[in-house]
This record gives sequence, structure tokens and C-alpha cells, in this order.
Amino acid sequence: MKILALDTSGQTASAAILEDDIIKAEFSLHHKLTHSQTIMPMIDEICRRAEISPKELDYIACAAGPGSFTGLRIGAATAKGLAHGLGITVLPVPTLDALAYNICETDDVICPIMDARRQQVYTAFYLWENGFLVRLTEHAAMSIQDVALQAKSFEKRVMFLGDGVPVYRQYLEEVSQGRFRFCPPHCNLQRASSVAVVAKRMAAEKKAIPPHAFVPDYLRKPQAEREREAALREESKS
Repeated sequence: MKILALDTSGQTASAAILEDDIIKAEFSLHHKLTHSQTIMPMIDEICRRAEISPKELDYIACAAGPGSFTGLRIGAATAKGLAHGLGITVLPVPTLDALAYNICETDDVICPIMDARRQQVYTAFYLWENGFLVRLTEHAAMSIQDVALQAKSFEKRVMFLGDGVPVYRQYLEEVSQGRFRFCPPHCNLQRASSVAVVAKRMAAEKKAIPPHAFVPDYLRKPQAEREREAALREESKS
């Protein structure tokens, strides 16, 4: 089985190829260029370096959200276009599930936090059980204060990772009471290889979908739409 995996849900653009149980290639870039400029050259490079033709691919896996609205749209459009052209299906991998997979076999509760701005993060809580990563809560957009409260409700220590860690680490350390831990920088960014590993399990569970059915999960409305609705509510009051 050959899976091309993409993740453009955050500031990092990442592409990887999984063949059976081997990550054949991975390319990630966290820099100034936009995902629309980087993702297709990445795909071309890893296919060329791994000597795998796109026609050999069985699935396209893509981080499906939550995350950056623009990034998710770029990833979805790329995945859908490639899958349609190749006549294969898409594996939509929840971004937070893949991010949690950056941490393997710990006894701690795992909490990925992606900065959603305005003191909010995209998050969920996970635990490794019998070799499987189990999601304990629904994906959610919530305040960092609520995340800390929910983290304290677990009897185990909680390990935080994600691009929200540099933003909110100081606050979390202040309220942790020694129960919170933080991953090193190399675990904090989205990785297409983690998307690929989750996608392989999804493929075994028959969760692939046709390209036209792939719709990103934004979790909340775009900022412009939220601001417009707020303005309309203010107008209705006057």
C-alpha cells in the first residue's frame, strides 16, 4: 500500500509517502512561503526522490482540520485534484489526531493545542491504550483557560504539544501545579508522516471517500464571517 499524505493545516507545509510500514520520504517547511507555493513542489520532490510514480499511489491522505482556513482549503483542493486525476480515493485525517500521533506510547494524557487566536485553541485529549491512541474528548475550539481546567480533571499528567505551546506555555506553567508537561520543539508542528500513519489505519477501517466528498472540518466559522455576524447583531440593537 502506498499513501501520499499532506498537511497544510498550520504554518508548516508537509508531504510524506508511506509504503506499507515504511515512511519512504517526508518534506516539511515552516517558513515564509505560502502553502500554495510549496505543497506541489514538495509532492514532486518526494515522489522523484522515493522513485514512486503518482500512478502507483493507492490513496491520498490529507489533514482535514481543524486549522488555518486558507491552509485547509489549499490542502483539500490539492488532495481532491490529485485523487480525481489518479482515480483514487481520499483519506480525511483529523488534524488533531495526527498531531497527537507525534507522541508515542506515553502514560500521560496527550493534549495537542493549535493556536486559533483570541485566546482560543483547537484541541482534544488522547490516551494510549493497548497500543492504540484513543481520543477521550471531541475536537473543540475553546479558550486556553477551559483547556487548563479540563486538563486538571484527569488523574494523570497531561502532555501538551502543538503550535499553541509557544503561545500559551507561560500561562499553562503558571496554573499547572506540576501536572503539565510540554513536548520539545520537534514534536510541536504538524507532520505528514503522522497523517500517513493515521490514514493507514483509516484505510483498513474502510474510511476512504471519493474526492468530491472531501470537505474540511473548520470547527468554527471564518473570522470575517464571525465579525460580520457580530456587526449585524450590533446593528439590530441600535
